[in-house]
Amino acid sequence: MSPWETPPTGATEAARAALAAGIPTLLTERLRLDAPTLADFPLYAEIEGAEDEGARMAAFADYEQMVASWLLRGYGLRAIRARSDGTLLGFAPMDHERGDPEPEIGWFLREGARGRGYAAEAGRALVDEAERLGIDPVAYIGQDNAASQAVAARLGMARDAAAEAEVEGATVWRHRTTRGAS
Repeated sequence: MSPWETPPTGATEAARAALAAGIPTLLTERLRLDAPTLADFPLYAEIEGAEDEGARMAAFADYEQMVASWLLRGYGLRAIRARSDGTLLGFAPMDHERGDPEPEIGWFLREGARGRGYAAEAGRALVDEAERLGIDPVAYIGQDNAASQAVAARLGMARDAAAEAEVEGATVWRHRTTRGAS
């Protein structure tokens, strides 16, 4: 573990925990979406396929940016955990990344958690939270990611062809109740 991945202890851990306590937890039937921690980062790196040091550092920069979004925007990355035992299953971002024209929601899961409906369950919680915050729930999904596209469709999202013309290499999915759906 790199020094920058080492979780805080003592007073710094208490300060971190106090900040994390302010991040709203979303509960679904089987999931708890809550504040991510440094201890969660190894799974994030694994899901991102960050196998070498350079890729791991890039994944860490993305992780930091999505977590920092909480202070800057009032929304950000959440860890997806099983309500039954707290097992970390993946991550659910609501973020506005550099270069993206608008905020987006997403879902990504560890290998053994895929295909069980967790992505749709977490996605539904994010759509509801985005709408509560007045954010158009949009998902940018890789053109070859049929599984995530199916989740978006299951959530009642539809492809937005006009938005896709502005985003290279991704399909754009928007909730049908918001502007711009096609």
